[in-house]
Amino acid sequence: MNKMIALVLAASASALLAAAPAYAQDSSYKSLTDKATNDYKQAKDACSSQSGNAKKVCVEEAKVVRAKADSDAVAQHRNTPRELGKARKDVANAEYDLAKTKCGERTGANKTSCMNDAKASKTAALADANTGARDGANMAQNPPAVTKENCDAMDATAKAACMTRNAAGSTKMAVTDSVITTKIKADLVKDNDLKALEVHVETVNGVVMLSGFVPSQAQVQKAADLARGVEGVTDVKNGLKVK
Repeated sequence: MNKMIALVLAASASALLAAAPAYAQDSSYKSLTDKATNDYKQAKDACSSQSGNAKKVCVEEAKVVRAKADSDAVAQHRNTPRELGKARKDVANAEYDLAKTKCGERTGANKTSCMNDAKASKTAALADANTGARDGANMAQNPPAVTKENCDAMDATAKAACMTRNAAGSTKMAVTDSVITTKIKADLVKDNDLKALEVHVETVNGVVMLSGFVPSQAQVQKAADLARGVEGVTDVKNGLKVK
């Protein structure tokens, strides 16, 4: 990937924050999407020094980076099945456009095969996005039961503490997804085999969705195993593809 795009991707990833208070989420979301837009403009301008298909590839890489940054912003601050599904579809479409552009350098049967692979990857990614959205919607409608303490029979001091614990338990699920996503991203960066890869992470009610491209099947499995090892993860839907 173009060095400038890689730098932009790293900057966008570092801008992701852990779960913010409810009153700050809208401004935090806007801050992330504004940054994604500005980073995209800078990356696109940097492509001007190139020419031909290399320039086109550079621009499409910038679009992929922006789509992933926007998707991460949604996962952090607007974690609903509908918005997550749309964001993941935007990423899939951007990656497809990039793959098609890269195929432009090829000819004949080689180009045809490249285009077919790009289309197959897009179809799989869109299917994953739809599945993730449906699963998220089902989990939102039927959330795991949260066991609460019976505070009624306690004295005033103990009752106040009990009610605080119950309130914390009811909000735990809302903040866990962002914490899980952040932890997985941090663990990916720490792993020598995975830190340089473009692994996109989203979490919906404890279900982690991985997408992107990696060089080998072993890395597909390793990323999934890493995600499963993070506290709070209930399932991992592995949409990673081997290049």
